[in-house]
Amino acid sequence: MLAYSEFGDTTPSPERPALMIVHGLYGSGRNWGVIAKRLSDSRRVIILDMRNHGQSPRGDTQSYPDMAADLSELIDHLGGPVDLCGHSMGGKAAMTVALTQPELLRRLVVADIAPVTYSHTQMAMITAMRSVDLSSLTRRSDAEAQLASAGIEPALQSFFTQSLDVPNKAWRLNLDVLEAEMDKIIGFPELTGTFPNPTLFLSGGASDYVLPEHRNTIKPLFPAARFAKLPGAGHWLHAEKPREFEAAVRTFLDA
Repeated sequence: MLAYSEFGDTTPSPERPALMIVHGLYGSGRNWGVIAKRLSDSRRVIILDMRNHGQSPRGDTQSYPDMAADLSELIDHLGGPVDLCGHSMGGKAAMTVALTQPELLRRLVVADIAPVTYSHTQMAMITAMRSVDLSSLTRRSDAEAQLASAGIEPALQSFFTQSLDVPNKAWRLNLDVLEAEMDKIIGFPELTGTFPNPTLFLSGGASDYVLPEHRNTIKPLFPAARFAKLPGAGHWLHAEKPREFEAAVRTFLDA
């Protein structure tokens, strides 16, 4: 089962179920710790590590049906249904759960991703992480300097090194599988189900991941979808505008 942490001691109810937050590619639950703690003032909040990330089990695949099965197992363990919030890869996994097992969810927040296949790849990030000389590391800042030399912007340097196990000189990421499965990660499975419950597609105002033309794909799958943007935020909207992200999610879930 996926590794997870939880915050808050509010007893879940049909009107206020637990909120599960699903990170994106190369991330981990710890990336969401601050937001989870803030949101836990009124509900139980669960953060987790996806397969091949963080402390969760390693697997040979990174397909969305497999990731959705992992999430479903955890929801069952926690005693669902839950509200589900997923960013990027985590958003696609969350959408897969919603479309295949809608009874497990009450509301869904999809952060800066659409249920489409993208043409870009994230292989350059794997190349940069592999370029880090792990044997020489004594602190995370050493890795950040090497990532900077590989062309990684400062915000992502800090993000990536949160998945670095400095004492054991290793990444908490299964880079081999993530590389082999990249086509599946940037794609999206052909699914015929629908999720009728309220769904928020929350995007960065400066991001191009969710475009107007994607709505023709989104609406048949998520007929109750709403759309909102955080001005000035890019793809990493929760890291760039954490307070605004938290406020938008809280307003939607409490509506």
